[in-house]
Amino acid sequence: MKKFKYEFMVMEGFQEKKKIHDGDQWLFKYDNGYGASIVQHSGSYGNDKGLYEIAVLDSHGELCYDTPITDDVIGYADEIKLYETLNRIKTL
Repeated sequence: MKKFKYEFMVMEGFQEKKKIHDGDQWLFKYDNGYGASIVQHSGSYGNDKGLYEIAVLDSHGELCYDTPITDDVIGYADEIKLYETLNRIKTL
């Protein structure tokens, strides 16, 4: 799973990786104005299983709860779910 964490940094839209709480955050921004935050830390949904939490971000980088993708964060996301969700955000 560690290898995948570094693949985030070469994906389309990748902006930066940050330390957050006791884990990591990867931020993405797309031409349509939306972005994504992927986190994995002790408080994120799925961390205990080695999984990720993903959130849709608006054009100001704030959490966005009113897209067809979700009205909350998406927890317990594996690599496939992350790729699918990032692609959906990119095409909103």
